[in-house]
Amino acid sequence: MTDSAFVVVRPGALTTVQDLGRGGHAHLGVPRSGALDQPAHRLANRLVGNAEGAATLETTLTGCAVRLRRAATVAVTGAPCPVTVDGRPAAWGAAVRVPAGALLEAGAAAHGVRSYMAFDGGVEAEPVLGSRATDVLSGLGPAPLVDGAVLRLGTPHGPVPGVDGVPHRGVAPELVLPVVLGPRDDWFTPAGLRTLATGDFRVSAASNRIGLRTEGPSLERALDGELASEGMALGALQVPPDGRPVLFLADHPTTGGYPVVGVVPEAYLAAAAQAVPGTPVRFTPLGRASWGPPAGRNATG
Repeated sequence: MTDSAFVVVRPGALTTVQDLGRGGHAHLGVPRSGALDQPAHRLANRLVGNAEGAATLETTLTGCAVRLRRAATVAVTGAPCPVTVDGRPAAWGAAVRVPAGALLEAGAAAHGVRSYMAFDGGVEAEPVLGSRATDVLSGLGPAPLVDGAVLRLGTPHGPVPGVDGVPHRGVAPELVLPVVLGPRDDWFTPAGLRTLATGDFRVSAASNRIGLRTEGPSLERALDGELASEGMALGALQVPPDGRPVLFLADHPTTGGYPVVGVVPEAYLAAAAQAVPGTPVRFTPLGRASWGPPAGRNATG
């Protein structure tokens, strides 16, 4: 039994191991996965002296609790939440020294959805295709945390930076997402594209690591057929038969047959990852990218 580890006492609604993901495998049908709020993940690692790619724990809404088998420097970032060590309040968004045997708990998110818990040395899960990230769609990587699970910690390899405070991106009351139109925007009528730009959309409770689903008006289609399956990019805004856009996040499928009306730039996806159900969503269409031949020529059905 290794002493450089922690035991899961409370896994929360969904807590997974995440790093920067396994890029470069989409041609094999494997999405990047990785932390949904990458700036928060990187910050947590920097606070404890890790490289930015070290694995952290990503919690969802209700936090998690672990008991450390060795002393560790930890930091919790992302969605603000109460942090305690053996029941005593500790700092959020800062490095905290936790003694061996102590119970570290990140509570329910006060704002946002996902918090990130970093440990000096990182979480030492077994890498799959070069990454320790949990992919909830494919099942690659370590399983989501469960009661009693033991996860190893790596060896600390860098000094903990001395900082008095760090910048924090707050959770906005409205999620504003620019959309580069295409490649399948010509599958929608002008009225449908106006709905995208002006519709009253909100974040659906059915959202997850695969995609942010929306509630609101349907986008009117210009074509009734369906597409042959084609590649799907991170940030793709796919429109299923109900007409309500779905924004693909880190664990998205790499192919799909519903039209993609546009793509949200990656820099805006961290905010999407922190948007709670019911948050208003406003899409701001930009110019159309050069995606190649008109999409309608590939219609089937």
